[in-house]
Amino acid sequence: MLTMSVSATAKSYHTQPILPARLRTAIVLLFASLLSACEKPVQQYDYTIFAFGTLIDITLYDVSKKQADTAFVQLQQMFDQNHQDWSPWTNGDLMQLNKKLSENAGSNTPVKVPEHLIPIIKKSMELSKLSNNYYNPAIGNLINLWQFHKYQDKDIHPPEPRIIQDLVASKPQMSDLSFIDKNHLINRNPAVSLNFGAFAKGYAIGLGIKLLQKLDINNAIINAGGDLSVIGQHGDRAWNIGVRHPRKDSILASIEVKNDESVFTSGDYERYYFYQSVRYHHILDPETGYPTKDAQSVTVLHQDPGLADAAATALFVAGSKNWQSIAKQMGVDHVMLIDASGNIHLTTAMEKRVKFLNKSPTSSIMVSREL
Repeated sequence: MLTMSVSATAKSYHTQPILPARLRTAIVLLFASLLSACEKPVQQYDYTIFAFGTLIDITLYDVSKKQADTAFVQLQQMFDQNHQDWSPWTNGDLMQLNKKLSENAGSNTPVKVPEHLIPIIKKSMELSKLSNNYYNPAIGNLINLWQFHKYQDKDIHPPEPRIIQDLVASKPQMSDLSFIDKNHLINRNPAVSLNFGAFAKGYAIGLGIKLLQKLDINNAIINAGGDLSVIGQHGDRAWNIGVRHPRKDSILASIEVKNDESVFTSGDYERYYFYQSVRYHHILDPETGYPTKDAQSVTVLHQDPGLADAAATALFVAGSKNWQSIAKQMGVDHVMLIDASGNIHLTTAMEKRVKFLNKSPTSSIMVSREL
């Protein structure tokens, strides 16, 4: 799961053409840096925000400077507030909610939920059930134990096995929570602590896209560390993105992303550390309490960015044996999973959309006929 860390906000914007993309995470934009001489020049504006532990690159195409300025100010304010409110490590609304849920666990005492967190919790309840709890934002205590939001610290190390076992045995799940009315929750399990790192970024991007549409901006892309949503086109071309190779600093494949589509990837290379020569990555299996071992990355294409975000994590945890049934239950039909051996698994729908640029000569491509 992706986790959110506390960082200061950095920002900038300019009107120059898009530069060659950086391989910051799973997906990067693939654009030509210059328009053809025969094309009519169209103004493009770029802006970068730091939130949710990653850089969020925003590109607006065919807009006025006034539109761009207004959009960037509002997006900056929205993402800053989302980061503060939804991070389990800032003194915001989610941290306070977790504290109250813990204090009142098992007592049938209702806890009031801030208005903006209600749709996130309700949608997460639904997605957790559909994914057989492979997407499980109730394991915040387990995520805190592993400290992957501090993965660059020199003295970081895995938790004690006994502590992991105790938390896993308590089985925190979203089904331990119940709404008794519109905005009050009851928590039946003291081990429940919410962390929406595998959903909040996608949900926030979706809100960002809706904000742009309200401002009458019809051609844009919001790219949060490689997870992205698009509307419209880039001139007379569709938005074209590249999927990072999980074991190389190169592009594995490209996908042409159509209007109102999102692409999200979960990979074991995003946050990890070594301890006593063993590599530990940040995507945890709720059933074992340890990082999963059956996949290198999962890419999901869907119209709902929040669903795509959660599904990418759920299918990563489900692994090469169970991902197909979980994808079907979650209503996801565009999936690419790269397993621990480097083999590439594709749904038939994704096979039609992806173009491979470079793959390991030892890997094979397997297309699922089930979805």
